[in-house]
Amino acid sequence: MAARTEVHSELSRDLNLFHVTMMGLGMMIGAGVFLGIGNCIGIVGPGGLLLTFALNGVVALFTAMSYAELSSAIPRAGGAYNFARIGYGRQASFIAGWMEWFASSVAGAMYAMTFSLYTMRFILTTWLKLDISENTFGLIVKAAAVAAAVLFIYINYRGASETGKIGAIVTLLQTAFMFVIGGIGVIIALKDPARLANFHDFIPHGWLKLAVAMGAIYVAFEGYEVIAQAGDEVSNPKKNLPKAMLLSVLVVTLTYVLVTFATIVAVKGGPDLTVGGKQLQPWQWIGSFNEEGFRHAVGRMIPYANLLLTLAVIFSSTSALNATIYSGTRASYALGRDSMLPKAFARISGSRKTPWFALLMTGGIVICLAGFFPIKEVQAAASLTFLVLFFLVNVCVIKIRRSMSDELTYGYLMPLFPLFPVLAIICQLTLVFFMHEFSVAALVTAGVWLVLGFAVYWLYSRFHAVATADEIHILEEEAAPLEPGTARVMLAVANPANALSMVKNTYKICRQKKASLELIHMVPVPDLVPLTDADKYLHEGKEGITETILYLGGHFKVNSTLRYCRNIARGILSALREKKINMLIMGWHGRRNNGLFSVGSTVDPLLESSPCDVIIMKNCCDCEYENILVPVAGGPNSRLAFETALTLASKKTRITLFSVVNGRSFDPSTLLTIDTRLYGVKPQNVAAKSVPGHDVKQAILDEAENCDMMVIGASRKPMLSHVFHGTLPEEVAEACDKSLIMVSATRGLRSWIRRWI
Repeated sequence: MAARTEVHSELSRDLNLFHVTMMGLGMMIGAGVFLGIGNCIGIVGPGGLLLTFALNGVVALFTAMSYAELSSAIPRAGGAYNFARIGYGRQASFIAGWMEWFASSVAGAMYAMTFSLYTMRFILTTWLKLDISENTFGLIVKAAAVAAAVLFIYINYRGASETGKIGAIVTLLQTAFMFVIGGIGVIIALKDPARLANFHDFIPHGWLKLAVAMGAIYVAFEGYEVIAQAGDEVSNPKKNLPKAMLLSVLVVTLTYVLVTFATIVAVKGGPDLTVGGKQLQPWQWIGSFNEEGFRHAVGRMIPYANLLLTLAVIFSSTSALNATIYSGTRASYALGRDSMLPKAFARISGSRKTPWFALLMTGGIVICLAGFFPIKEVQAAASLTFLVLFFLVNVCVIKIRRSMSDELTYGYLMPLFPLFPVLAIICQLTLVFFMHEFSVAALVTAGVWLVLGFAVYWLYSRFHAVATADEIHILEEEAAPLEPGTARVMLAVANPANALSMVKNTYKICRQKKASLELIHMVPVPDLVPLTDADKYLHEGKEGITETILYLGGHFKVNSTLRYCRNIARGILSALREKKINMLIMGWHGRRNNGLFSVGSTVDPLLESSPCDVIIMKNCCDCEYENILVPVAGGPNSRLAFETALTLASKKTRITLFSVVNGRSFDPSTLLTIDTRLYGVKPQNVAAKSVPGHDVKQAILDEAENCDMMVIGASRKPMLSHVFHGTLPEEVAEACDKSLIMVSATRGLRSWIRRWI
């Protein structure tokens, strides 16, 4: 029988900057105004509604910068799913992709219902002037929404090029409509300044209601998410994706503010604003029509308003529907591509180059929601799921920049990092908290989908998910059970020479701590070599581990692991957290890797982010030390440096606690309260010394001439400060040609956060 050859299809890369910018705008402009104004103006008032759109635009810009940075480095279909996969692993990525799929699908249902509501209202009541009951009208709206969803499922099936081109044309038209409405509102306010009195009850129900309204209509700002989904289909994605995201948010925020202003000044106060016999303010009158408040308000401002608004809704809602179906399809396609969902989700049409099964499943969700759920609840559920999704992305951008910045090639880096994602996280958590005041059903719906996602992951995805090059792979591991409460020391082994140079010091440290020993070797598999060939690169690390076990295995319980990760530091950090290590010991050659790191691309991230104490050894050997110098400046690092020196000292070793007096000096004698006899060191063998001087680095190096070992605490400055200038301990460590140990202590809340997060 002939061998079966599998032919792989891939998505076509034929969308340019204009196409994806219009795609993002198309997903945003429209329903946020059409539904949000009427539904929320009664909650927050006229001025509050204007602030709602403006502030949501600011929050959206913060998150758009996170999306732009990550998409420029990871331009693949999947968006938040890909970011979470790289930043936090399989489970987090599945939940991100699962929520991304649902958020886009819910938004698609909302846009289909918006289109149907406005269009059927115009055709049946304004044009045909039919007298039908609200129940009958509701059924017609549902049927039309389903028909619209089916139409755009077919358009998406035609392919990304067709989707992008049709969406771009539609978005241009609907954006023009929205700007015309906004411009007319400004002209009316200039001609009749009395209309500005509509803003006198600026926020009638209090400022906290602002958070309720912002959360309810946040879905109107999610367009940059669909741009991220186009990563596999955009030309020059590292440049075009960030530009499209930021530009679309700026344009849509300006459009929303203009249209909201126009809607509020469109209604002139007077006796005709009466509902149920009660005289209403203009903003109250608009709110009395709920999701159709925008249509009634603009109808008072311009002639033929119903016709123009119907056209605007047709253009805006259908372009947004098109974009959300596209986005949800790409999210579920990414899950299928990595076998998080059945492989059928990754099937691509050979002729159309579109993921047809993922499109079918996404369309099914859209049709079900559009056909059976109230439009207000669908709007709230869409906003809530996008808030959760964007929260995950803002967390991911911080984690990925900190742990993988040297592994990725960025086309865009946000300024003032991590200020904007932190602000976005705070705002999004606040908006989610207040969502219950707008819709309890939305909270329940999102919660049920989230629980269902966890169930799918634990019952299916975790058993079928395929490994990716960004993950940490355990190639070999030997682990023996340990007694609870046993201290754990991890030794990073690079090769036999590296291991043997640290054996004696590791022995002393483990003996002092009564610890078990974990040996780890990160296998240096080149990026272009498949993981199936990793065994070709195991030899040196296995030999180093074997040598170490020969020396230390008879004294301590020793476990070992050989792992692969694109970034050595990230792989070690993962092992530290997984194995709950108390102290990491590793070697350092004493040279910087490049200008971004003060010590090295492996050592720097470990010093900055390790959840445990770290000991870095340079030029250490298998010998006894006669004089150990310990430069101190206060803090936990100085204490750990002194304790390490005591641990490594013999009975004859002399230890000098050294500081330089330069205006903000630390008195080294305060450390003499430590009982040195617990380490087998006589108190008279430890001395404290302070010398005056302005050049601290040179003073330490001069003093080091009289010793054969230096133990120094690492800098406690953030790693990103090293990009601009080195720090004193690292500069001393690099210049010192003696045996040297650099230590970094982690304590308290910071240690807990690093260990678990």
